[in-house]
Amino acid sequence: MDALELAMRMETDAIAFYTEAARKTRYPAGKKMFEAITQDERRHLEMIAKLVKGLHITHSDVTPLQNVKTVFEAMKSEMMQKAEATQDELEAFRIAMRMEKEGMEHYQKTLAHATKDLERTFLEQLIREEQQHYDIFANTYQFLSDTGNWFMWEERGIVEGG
Repeated sequence: MDALELAMRMETDAIAFYTEAARKTRYPAGKKMFEAITQDERRHLEMIAKLVKGLHITHSDVTPLQNVKTVFEAMKSEMMQKAEATQDELEAFRIAMRMEKEGMEHYQKTLAHATKDLERTFLEQLIREEQQHYDIFANTYQFLSDTGNWFMWEERGIVEGG
């Protein structure tokens, strides 16, 4: 299996996992996040398929962070409530982080052997997007597993001695 075939397999596996995770996740923002990232992975798969066929690739200006930011803005009031995630949901985010990390590592190895500018540009874009996916999942995992400390660090709260 060559690098692009493996990339297609990885993206297909990610789509299946994120679709199932969205279906099972009770936490509304987490559900929408998995759905948004599933769309990104579908776009990646389409782009890889075009590359395999030798077609010219264009990618939209929409980034994973823009998609998830929209999800969180739309659900801000729900997110402000105490978030409780089941261990299964937390495990889904751990698996998602591992999948994104493996994807980045694969694309970095493939990039090292890329010979065409288009291929290099495409792989660099995939690496950036997979890193953003990883960051999104890691941040959400932290939010769901330790909401109080998440707000302190993310909102740059100041802890004063009493």
